Amino acid sequence: MFKTIVIRELRNAGFIALGVLSAGMGLKGFLLSSNFIDGGVTGVSMLLSKTTPLPLELWLIMVNLPFIAVGFRQMGGAFAIRSVLAIGGLAAARATIPYPEVTTDLLLKAVFGGIFIGAGIGLAVRGGAVLDGTEIAALLISKRVHILKVGDVILFFNACLFLLAMFFLGVDAGLYSILTYMSAAKTLDFVLNGIDAYTAMTIVSDQHAEIRERITGDLGRGVTVYRGYGGASGEEKDILYCVVTRLEIGKVRTIVRDLDPSAFIIFHPLSGAEGGIVTPRPHGQSS
Repeated sequence: MFKTIVIRELRNAGFIALGVLSAGMGLKGFLLSSNFIDGGVTGVSMLLSKTTPLPLELWLIMVNLPFIAVGFRQMGGAFAIRSVLAIGGLAAARATIPYPEVTTDLLLKAVFGGIFIGAGIGLAVRGGAVLDGTEIAALLISKRVHILKVGDVILFFNACLFLLAMFFLGVDAGLYSILTYMSAAKTLDFVLNGIDAYTAMTIVSDQHAEIRERITGDLGRGVTVYRGYGGASGEEKDILYCVVTRLEIGKVRTIVRDLDPSAFIIFHPLSGAEGGIVTPRPHGQSS
């Protein structure tokens, strides 16, 4: 048990260290030489550093600490300790590592600054920590105000932040900052989910048996069969439900259309999936 914990924490430390270095590169190598900011708590810290005498390193710690305290109550001591070390590491990296200024092109600064920051935040999350306390705050608010979802809170927060950025830093800087945030958000999503992000597919077809055999045989994916009936016709039929990766959506659609061009297909992304057959199996392995 002790060995397992040590290995897990070393792995977490590796992710957090890579995240700190990546986020530091995004900040010092791209964004800080311009007037651009990111979204979230990191963006708040950057805006405060540009409008007050205090340095970014201090604001990163001061602004994030209240959210880490909330995280301690919500997610436990290990999470809080990792996050404090991660944010402290980012502040130290920003102050001590001589990151080069990579480019003077404003568009490249906005896009690639966001990519490096998003990758850094995502790697830290994979290591069980945060470099940005926005989602902790959004989660707390959504629990208190039930009509708001976490995504709604984050969207409103960032909308207000970028309006302030336009006021204090200028319209161009504010618009470039929105581009930075979009780049960071997309990169964060990719780091956390990657190309293996799961999608649920529901298939209604008279050829359900053949489709099920092809999906389980060709792709090695599990299929759940529901018994249902048409709301208008009242005809009973089997409804297929399977979970696949993004890369396999096209393969499933091809299988279905080959066997039944008129089949009804619904698919939507999942925030997560585990257990069952959610990873490809070697062809021919029994389920």
